[in-house]
Amino acid sequence: MISLGYHNPHLIMIKETKPYIPAHIKLPETTTKAFILGALLSMVLASANAYLGLFAGMTVSASIPAAVLSMAILRLFKNSNILENNIVQTAASGGESLAAGVIFTFPALVLMGYWTEFDYLETLLVALCGGVLGVLFTIPLRSALIEKQKLQFPEGVATSEVLKSGENGGSSVKFLIWGSVIGAGIKLFESGFKLWKGVAEGALVGGNKLYAYFGMNLSPALIAVGYIVGLKIAVLVFLGGVISWWIVIPILMWQNGIPADSNLLDIGYAMWSDKIRYIGVGAMVIGGLWALVDLRSSIVFAAKSGLAAIKNKVNKNDILRTSYDTPMSWVIIGIGILIIPIFIIYYRMIGHASISVFMAIIMVIAGFLFSAVAGYMAGLVGSSNNPISGVTIATILSSALILLALLGSGAERGPAAAIMIGAVVCCAAAIAGDNMQDLKAGNILGATPFKQQIMQMVGVISAALVLPLVLQLLHTAYGFGPSSPEHPDALSAPQATLMASVAEGVFKNNLPWDMVYLGVAIGLVIILIDQYQKKRKSSFRVPVLAVAVGIYLPFILDSAIMFGGLIAWAVDRFIKKKEKLGEENFEEKSKNSEQAGLLIASGLITGEALIGIGLAIPVAIYGSANVLALVDEPFTAWIGILLIFTLAYYIIRSARKAYKPNE
Repeated sequence: MISLGYHNPHLIMIKETKPYIPAHIKLPETTTKAFILGALLSMVLASANAYLGLFAGMTVSASIPAAVLSMAILRLFKNSNILENNIVQTAASGGESLAAGVIFTFPALVLMGYWTEFDYLETLLVALCGGVLGVLFTIPLRSALIEKQKLQFPEGVATSEVLKSGENGGSSVKFLIWGSVIGAGIKLFESGFKLWKGVAEGALVGGNKLYAYFGMNLSPALIAVGYIVGLKIAVLVFLGGVISWWIVIPILMWQNGIPADSNLLDIGYAMWSDKIRYIGVGAMVIGGLWALVDLRSSIVFAAKSGLAAIKNKVNKNDILRTSYDTPMSWVIIGIGILIIPIFIIYYRMIGHASISVFMAIIMVIAGFLFSAVAGYMAGLVGSSNNPISGVTIATILSSALILLALLGSGAERGPAAAIMIGAVVCCAAAIAGDNMQDLKAGNILGATPFKQQIMQMVGVISAALVLPLVLQLLHTAYGFGPSSPEHPDALSAPQATLMASVAEGVFKNNLPWDMVYLGVAIGLVIILIDQYQKKRKSSFRVPVLAVAVGIYLPFILDSAIMFGGLIAWAVDRFIKKKEKLGEENFEEKSKNSEQAGLLIASGLITGEALIGIGLAIPVAIYGSANVLALVDEPFTAWIGILLIFTLAYYIIRSARKAYKPNE
């Protein structure tokens, strides 16, 4: 999984019947304070998720943290209501999902050398086009997937329950605040003041051939990611790291031998960078293609439903407030208008008018299809299993092959053009999956879809305005890709690195194809295992994209995510024990416990990410990663290890203490 969200097995079992606020009751929704707060939260959460995605290779859903923050802030005003809170989280979560689409693709242009810095206007325009298209594409799908199909949309149901509990006096914001303070404090002292090492790792070799390695990044945000995705996904991500670092690298070391007196950590990372991560390329490509094959019936259904909705003309007066969408005529006009700037961008890069028109049309078609896939998958299994990276790679690979056939291998801008096409599709698909969750929450609460769709636009526009600046700041301060003497704390940007490898590999034919083919073979084996699990109707599925993520992430990230998954397992085990006891008010108390852990984890991510962005400012100004360092050499990593275990105890203890009825 790439865009990772909150999956609550208890909340998705709730079966709503009538809207929480009936259609005949009209409450203020798109108020001035909701506009302002939604836009600000969208900017903040987009910035935080951009940092997290570039650092960890994963993003997390911001709907529930945004809902909690909205409730806490709007409670300070005399008049506020649940639909107003829902509108705020709708805008805020739009910024978070746009960040995923942007950071998965745009840094590839820098990594390829096409850009030396992020062009503000071009980045803004592409992100806006992709994000707005994602909103427009979901409008004709809402009625079909939410009202008629009645898909689960677990994050949407969870968000609605959080908002309803807040309406009834919930005070869970304290968990979010404490998580933010802890995440920010640890990040400041470790990365800013350089008081201890942020990574614990070591390698050894036996007989000059037998290589062994273990490492873990001591980041609260990574632990929190593992907690949010849960043990099952964390295990699969860790399995990818095991394949890379405990199986393939030792085999290659055994075959080639290890030079005497070599730095064992350096030689391991060099082999991972030069060869092993391309196994992830192969696994991701086959995973993306399989997602299209496996979802073929869903794609056809969603596409037909969307087209039927566009053709269906209805009278506004005949529609209930809770079912009123943006008029289809507006949607069609909006899509037509957006094709123009997309064509201009492609023409600037490709330099051929007819090819640019052709690619713009392909982008719109692919964007709609993949947005339909993202929306349908979000309804079935939630954002956690949405194949955004897979379909983006499939788009970039297909676009690169088409451009190669049309322009030839000598086209210098061919790889960059393929990335730009993928960027629009990735932004649209990321927005679509998230928006459908928000619309589901609104459907349960009794919101007006048209007003939610307006606020989704507000969230996209707000995030698009700040993301180019955040990307440039992070690039200047930290750099992207493998660490180097110039950028010792470089953000790995794994998805963008992967996209760049695929686009350039098609035109230059310089990929280590043996590793790519090995990745394809591993991906096929995982798909077969997953299909076997599906046939057995097992609750433990093996999505290939989750394993592929682990293959191309550095092992220190995989192990940290696994540790977070183990913390989530400990909390879940506590809840299941309570369930077996048949306690009174179990559903209510278990929700409180789950929300406590989730909000602490969300706070850890937000606090660490915002401090990471804040620290980038003095680093960028002074050109030194040690500008705030308090000591010449960081102390031992054992300090960080102790803090991480203390943090695990705090999360488990807080979740257990929260297991009580609402007061």
